[in-house]
Amino acid sequence: MSAHTVAAYMGDLERFAEFVQRSGTSGWHDVTATLVQSFVALRHRQGIGPRSLQRTLSAIRAFFRYGMDQGSFSGNPAAGVRAPRAPAKLPELLEVDRVGALLDFDPEDLLALRDRAMLELLYSCGLRLSELVGLDLKDLDLRDAMVEVTGKGGKGRRLPVGRYALDALNAWLARRRELASPGERALFVSRLGRRISRRSVAARLDEWVRRRGLGGKVHPHMLRHSFASHLLESSGDLRAVQELLGHSDISTTQVYTHLDFQHLARVYDRSHPRARRRS
Repeated sequence: MSAHTVAAYMGDLERFAEFVQRSGTSGWHDVTATLVQSFVALRHRQGIGPRSLQRTLSAIRAFFRYGMDQGSFSGNPAAGVRAPRAPAKLPELLEVDRVGALLDFDPEDLLALRDRAMLELLYSCGLRLSELVGLDLKDLDLRDAMVEVTGKGGKGRRLPVGRYALDALNAWLARRRELASPGERALFVSRLGRRISRRSVAARLDEWVRRRGLGGKVHPHMLRHSFASHLLESSGDLRAVQELLGHSDISTTQVYTHLDFQHLARVYDRSHPRARRRS
């Protein structure tokens, strides 16, 4: 685990240990599910969100599970305790006109050429950030306007590349050798000539959001969400969107139907004479 994760788990366990002490419990063997539930309820009243409480319970369960493996405990009092359910969070996305405002710029230098190609490809194909930075030159078929992507679990998929992205890629590839180190296979490279990192892509997106005067926080995954929502809104074909996104389960893709419904509701509220609110 990362140092951040370890520190978070340690903090959760230290707070729980203090709570157990204050409760008058004689020792860890006397901790019950009710006591664990009381601790979770207290943290909830203190304003801790459902996801943080889920992590806290995960830490406590792991602590008792480790004790059972070591022969110190006979049971896990946290095993059946559940945190409050987190409200469903819909993906954030950009409206079509904001995507256009972000991507419609004339590159003035080599890095801008690269950035436009990266951002156009993200939106054109609905790529994950890891899929974008993992692309090699061989994965791109300019003649057929297709790209081979390796997704989660090493699962590959072949995706069509839109005209705007294709034009941007051709412009970038015409000058890529000026930046790339000899023998570098990556499609997109950094200033140092090596494969660009996910952090660098996110930083460049932040820069273009600022330059284009869009305001707000835009992260690379928002372009993937926007791709899915805009495509579903136009086609209504959920199964096709699932295939393009590389989702193994269609229930993962169905979140975009909620976004589509929200869009329709906004159109209705703006347009229907009986829906308009009085000024």
